[in-house]
Amino acid sequence: MQTFTVHHCGPIRSTITIPGDKSMSHRSAMFASLAKGKSTITGFLEAEDCLSTVSAMRSLGSHIERTGTGTFVIEGTGGHLSQPTGDVDCGNSGTTMRLLSGMIASQPIHARMTGDASLSKRPMGRVIKPLTEMGGRFTAEGGDGKPPLVVEGGKLTPLYYEMPVASAQVKSAILLAGLSAEGETSVVEPAACRDHTERMLQEFGVILDLGTPDANGRRRITLKGPQTLKGRDFVVPGDISSAAFWLVAGAAKEGSEITMHGVGLNPTRDGIISVLRRMGADITATPSDPNAAEPSGTVVVKGGRLTGTVIAGAEIPNVIDELPVLAVAGALASGTTIIRDAKELRVKETDRIAAVAGNLRAMGAKVTETEDGMVIEGGYPLRGARLQCFHDHRIAMAFAIAGLFAEGETVIEKVECVATSYPTFGATLESVLTA
Repeated sequence: MQTFTVHHCGPIRSTITIPGDKSMSHRSAMFASLAKGKSTITGFLEAEDCLSTVSAMRSLGSHIERTGTGTFVIEGTGGHLSQPTGDVDCGNSGTTMRLLSGMIASQPIHARMTGDASLSKRPMGRVIKPLTEMGGRFTAEGGDGKPPLVVEGGKLTPLYYEMPVASAQVKSAILLAGLSAEGETSVVEPAACRDHTERMLQEFGVILDLGTPDANGRRRITLKGPQTLKGRDFVVPGDISSAAFWLVAGAAKEGSEITMHGVGLNPTRDGIISVLRRMGADITATPSDPNAAEPSGTVVVKGGRLTGTVIAGAEIPNVIDELPVLAVAGALASGTTIIRDAKELRVKETDRIAAVAGNLRAMGAKVTETEDGMVIEGGYPLRGARLQCFHDHRIAMAFAIAGLFAEGETVIEKVECVATSYPTFGATLESVLTA
């Protein structure tokens, strides 16, 4: 059993290398595999979740060769996936299963997608519903929309779909299915959510109408099928969701200065910076190429005192993965931090609302759990504790950061799950503790 053992540390003054973006790594492997021709992907995150996507695409007929650390050369299928010879194993990756649902549903193949124990508890119904409306055929063997998921692919019809809740994965699955459907497929998002799929589809030659948000923030994304992606080279920037842990550590610890180069600065993902600035953090983000399809640049955070804030509404989709560590920031801040409209956290790798609230209370914080979030009364000194991460990588890393501020020793148990998104986190944490 692997653990993180953490103790209070002084100011952090360091330059930290951030691993490749998880969302973009998934999509780059998928889209290059769908494309006609060869693509070279660099900066790819070689974490378990993304490698599950690589394995899945190989099983569906794509030729993928690793030529160096984070570098993969992919010979695409030209939009024609092959019949897999066995189950398509998605590991712990909900992104892999949900996006593949859209890809496979439109192909003349059938596939049974499986996952580990954690993924097998996660609902797929929000993807199954619109894909079924397009003509897709799904059987959720786990019951109640849960994996294993059997997909009987075939010809689909285009769809106009208004998402009840903003979800980049649902949007992506529909657009991927729409690539093979004759006619216009449109997705309306009720609030802005991650747009990596739209940006990357365009990079791979797909023509999209991205629409303009209306007064209520609703936006319609449309593509006309069929379309075939074209192979290209793509550089994956650093993952701002991984940088988030060090942003909180640096912002809340007075005297700190942490620099991170090549971090993704996509405006649908940089909410962590906006929230921390609202809490009083000193953060500078300098884009290296503002005109790039996926903007990235250097981020510098300097330590100071934080104050509580409200995180809610349309902001939630932008910071959904960062909410566990933002809750830690709330506990370290003065005043009250309120997180609401985040019910989706209850169906992540674990119930993140319950896990975060329980672990913060175990460390001495004052937290009230609500149905869709929590209320954190900041300013109570944290104390070391022995904590569970519930097989959830973001819980493990968030509470490792909390341990840097706590009196005594903090031990987070069973942290093997961190390999799903940030394999080098433990080494970076150790360097901070021994600096």
